[in-house]
Parts: sequence; structure tokens; C-alpha cells
Amino acid sequence: MPTPKVSFIRAFRDNYIWMIESGSQAVLVDPGDATPVLNTFKQRKLKLAGILLTHKHNDHTGGVANLLKKNNVPVYGPAKDGIQTVTHPLKEGDTVTFDALDGLTLSVLDVPGHTLGHIAYYAESQKWLFCGDLLFGAGCGRIFEGTPAQMHESINKVASLPDDTLVYAGHEYTIPNLKFAAAVEPDNPAIPERVKTCMEKRRKYMPTLPSTIAQEKATNPFMRADQATIIDRMASLEKLSKKTPVAAFTAIREWKDSFVG
Repeated sequence: MPTPKVSFIRAFRDNYIWMIESGSQAVLVDPGDATPVLNTFKQRKLKLAGILLTHKHNDHTGGVANLLKKNNVPVYGPAKDGIQTVTHPLKEGDTVTFDALDGLTLSVLDVPGHTLGHIAYYAESQKWLFCGDLLFGAGCGRIFEGTPAQMHESINKVASLPDDTLVYAGHEYTIPNLKFAAAVEPDNPAIPERVKTCMEKRRKYMPTLPSTIAQEKATNPFMRADQATIIDRMASLEKLSKKTPVAAFTAIREWKDSFVG
């Protein structure tokens, strides 16, 4: 039996629709647009086994209704985000298993912040994390509904996963995020090293994702907000009211919202 693998379908300007496939069967993660999915499935003669959704935003859910017109498959998604197409609402502690994909099992993590109901999927055996807009390459999602403290806690939750966990984020934002990371940590040598690697990939029109938890710990300022060097840096820029990790995270997120690199 084929071993499940992850591939991607590009959508819109910078979205990735991740596809977990095994043989002719495939599961989609956050299909915001049905057209590129249907084209890919037709070209490769794939069959849809299910859909996984991380949160309610249309660029992650907008293709589901059209896909369901031709495919009677389960749609898994957050219980708290009010997505009408979800047939199997999920919360932390739940698991999803796909027999059609060699018994692939994913655990559900509650990761509020970007939206209050945002979830992520973690395949422990394969060390795959599908995190939607919680985490990006060297960045994180904007906080639309939650609080900085919630987002900080959610990011720390995925930071506790094994260092070699592959991070499948929803957007290709890595290079601009690294420019901001360099502003936050100008003396971090891991950042220019990652910039060089990512620039080479983009010149070849390759994705910079997946990254790893280890890479994010080394270069992502939002995952490094607990570091004394970050806290001291933000204090030196007079962006902190108090020297705590949550205050540092909040200040970094506020700075990123208005950053022009």
C-alpha cells in the first residue's frame, strides 16, 4: 500500500491547499478555491477522500461547497468557527483517521488567536503539522478575534512539538516575514541563512514550506518572544510596558501589523 505523502496546490496569490495523498486517494487541507483542485484531480485521476478545515476564512473554505457538489465526503473542521459545510466538528483531543490513506491519523489542537475557533492537525507518526493561519514561515497570523495572550499560548503549544515536525502553513509569506524578523533580531545569524535558502527556492518558483519547528524556533520572532534577547530588544526600542513574554509577543505583533520592510 502506498505511504501517504503531502503535496500542494497553489490558490489565489499566495495560498497553499495542502493535499495528503496515498495512491489515487487524497485529502485536502483548506481548499479555498475549487477550480485548481478540480483541475489537479482531473489531470492526476485522484479521488477525494475528505476535507480538513482549520478555520472559517473564505480563502481557506471557499471551495468546499463546489467540491461537495461532485464528492460526497466528510468535512472536518473547528466546532467553534461556525463553518456551515463542516459535517464533523472537532475540538482539542479529537482525532481523525482516514482508512483510505493507509490509516493516517491526525490529532486536533485548539489554537485560538487568528480566529477564536482555529484548530490545527498534527500527524504524530509522520510529524506533520497543518496549522492554517496560526503559524507562517517566520511569522504568525494576524489576531482578528482572539487576544495576544491566546495567540502566544497557541504558538507555544505547537512549539512544544518535536523539532523535526514539518510545518505546513497556509500562505507563502516567508521572505517578507524574514525581513521583519531581521528588524526584530538584527544579530541573529540564523535569519540571513534562512533568507538565502528561501530566496533560492523562490527563484525556482518552489515553496519555502514546509519549514520545521526547529527552523521556526531559530528564526520566527513570534516563537521566540520568550527569549531574553527579544524581550530586551523590544524594551530597548521602547515598545514594552513590562518585560514579560506576553508583552513582548504583543509588541512584536503590533509592530508587524504596521511594518514596512
